[in-house]
Amino acid sequence: MTEAEPQRFAAWNATHKTYSQLAFVQQLVAAQSVDTPDAVALVAGEQQLTYAELNGRANQLAHHLQALGVQPGVLVCCCVERSLDMVVALLGILKAGGAYVPLDSTYPRERLDFMLKDAQAPVLITQRHLVSQFSPEGADVLCLDTDYALLAGQSTLDPTSTVTEKDLAYVIYTSGSTGRPKGVEITHAGLLNLLLWHHRAFAVTKSDRATQLTSPAFDATGWELWPYLTAGASVYLPDEATRAMPELLRDWLVAQGITVTFLPTPLAERLIAFEWPPATSLRLVLTGADTLHRYPSAALPFALVNNYGPTEATVVATSGLVPPIGHAQVAPSIGRPIANTQVYILDEDLRRVAVGSPGELYIGGCGLARGYLNRPDLTAERFIPNPFENEPSARLYRTGDMARYLPDGQIAFIGRTDDQVKIRGYRIELDEIASVLNRHPAIQASIVVGREDTVGDKRLVAYITLVPNAHVTVGALRDVLASHLPDYMIPAVFVVIEAQPLTSNGKVDRAALPAPDETNTLRDGLRAAPSTAAEKRLVEIVASLLHMEQIGVDDNFFLLGGNSLMGAQLIVRTTESFGIDLPLRTLFEMPTVRQLAGEIERRIVARVESMTDDEALQLLGAQA
Repeated sequence: MTEAEPQRFAAWNATHKTYSQLAFVQQLVAAQSVDTPDAVALVAGEQQLTYAELNGRANQLAHHLQALGVQPGVLVCCCVERSLDMVVALLGILKAGGAYVPLDSTYPRERLDFMLKDAQAPVLITQRHLVSQFSPEGADVLCLDTDYALLAGQSTLDPTSTVTEKDLAYVIYTSGSTGRPKGVEITHAGLLNLLLWHHRAFAVTKSDRATQLTSPAFDATGWELWPYLTAGASVYLPDEATRAMPELLRDWLVAQGITVTFLPTPLAERLIAFEWPPATSLRLVLTGADTLHRYPSAALPFALVNNYGPTEATVVATSGLVPPIGHAQVAPSIGRPIANTQVYILDEDLRRVAVGSPGELYIGGCGLARGYLNRPDLTAERFIPNPFENEPSARLYRTGDMARYLPDGQIAFIGRTDDQVKIRGYRIELDEIASVLNRHPAIQASIVVGREDTVGDKRLVAYITLVPNAHVTVGALRDVLASHLPDYMIPAVFVVIEAQPLTSNGKVDRAALPAPDETNTLRDGLRAAPSTAAEKRLVEIVASLLHMEQIGVDDNFFLLGGNSLMGAQLIVRTTESFGIDLPLRTLFEMPTVRQLAGEIERRIVARVESMTDDEALQLLGAQA
């Protein structure tokens, strides 16, 4: 063990003296099977496993894996849908001494094959109906739902292994900026630090009932499982329909008597907006994976805890209770560093910034990943020597996230260093706009992106999810934004969506956000029909450009989905149609048909007044 390990175990042993010689997840779960063998460990619908059953089945799998050559340092890919078998598989791999590599069956086959090949896994654990998703190329394939005979004869006794705290516990593949997934290597030391902090921070006991909702390939899955299964609590897995529908999920959490749950940020924001029965058993809602914009109501019967941490820091690096603060002017903080974790906010020269000043967030401590699998170049780039420690092996992980320290020591998340957009020469932090939008009582959730649907024309688009039965106008939203933000930070378009699309990791899937069109773009009230010849002609031009059937004279060209390139085309057609020259800036100053038609008519009148009678008759004839 490292020098810091005895201190962590001392805190653990003070409460669990029986476990003084145990170190890792697999051993702590085994201890629970001895302590409370008949206690319920896992529940999925009508199915359940006691601790004795979970431990026994995982042991049988572990013995089989060891016979296939699995030992410390060996990676085993696991592509099993959320189920009791999934947990058995993950635990069995750990018991064999190997490290699990969870894969999501919904990924494209090419991506799955890349990860299987990159991990060089000698074994793939999956289900029969998922085998066709892979090209194993020499790996042993074990289907938990059909290959019973291979495991039935194995011993149910705990296997032995020589695993140490420096060995890998799991490898999680995350997206890479180049489009090539990268495997993050997490050690047993990092995972154990997470468990021990979690036990203390949230007072986990055997009577707790927790949940597992996220994709198996999301690092939060381990956080949903191991802190509870190592403490003798029960973990409940909802079905797919329940986890996908917030209202059903709320009712399920109440009905099952869940006491602690982790919800990805977008889902948490939905659920804290609901009314909850005061008698619920739920005491803690843990959230993370995206920027939290909302504060909980004081009427909620549970506490909300916001957590932050990249996969490279073993799930959680900072954590903090989110207090109920009405209409706060700033988003909730991400709390403070967890045990044995250091957070630094630095400038470009790796110097600490002053409290309140923005900088890039760096993480140090025993929770850091070993690096990226088969990527020494990327590891060296992102994991750098820690200039604030005397220990030569101390490292910092460069997160790419911007943050600032608050006066009370908590940390405010600002956004990604690469999530800025530049509009008309201005650099814009998108989360700042969303935080203002979310203060509007009609908005349940929002996300702002910089879209470039036409090359060279980037604009801000706000995607909003409304509170049920709520209504809002573009004018109202622009007024709210204009009271807090400069005009260049006000979105050109507001798109209404039922819910934010999520990736398998629970984060907002920006790539899946729909393009603004006639059906989803928010408008102000009913469309006003054209009443003059100029308005009628302009409506036809705009409708043709935007491929829309109906245009109101008070509709904003840019809010309908127009952009500067389309605007240039509109000006050209206007010149051809009305015989006058208009600068492009006129459209930005007068973006509605009514305004633009009025300006055209004014210019025509001014031109006619300066003409001779013959010139005026010729122009009016052309306009007829």
